[in-house]
Amino acid sequence: MQPYNANMARKLNRERPKYGQLLADLRKEVGLSQSELSSLVGVPQSNIAYWELGDKPPRSEVIPKLAKVLGVSTDTILFGTATKRKQSGPVGKTIKTFEEVSKLPRRQQEKIVEIVAALVNQFKLTHPPSESGDHK
Repeated sequence: MQPYNANMARKLNRERPKYGQLLADLRKEVGLSQSELSSLVGVPQSNIAYWELGDKPPRSEVIPKLAKVLGVSTDTILFGTATKRKQSGPVGKTIKTFEEVSKLPRRQQEKIVEIVAALVNQFKLTHPPSESGDHK
């Protein structure tokens, strides 16, 4: 499956309501398609589309899951506030990948963690942080 990008989106004939636009923007920011987000949150893709086209938030039991996957607070999901990420940990596809890794036997998990740690360390050596502290 190829990563989501803005060219994949269908064009709307009407403007999205403010809430729907917020949700769509948050999803795109972490590089997920509606289908990928729906699978990570555990709802049908049609629900994601409905929320992105509407002006009402999802059901209360879905909001914490959305916030976790999108890397924002539940207040952001509910009210569109605090758009700054609440966590610097993995989001989107990284979470999905590590959830799959967590299903492997412990020894294989440890090997994967070793490899990822080595790659992260190598990246840090070859890409020093910018003055603002961003690692993009």
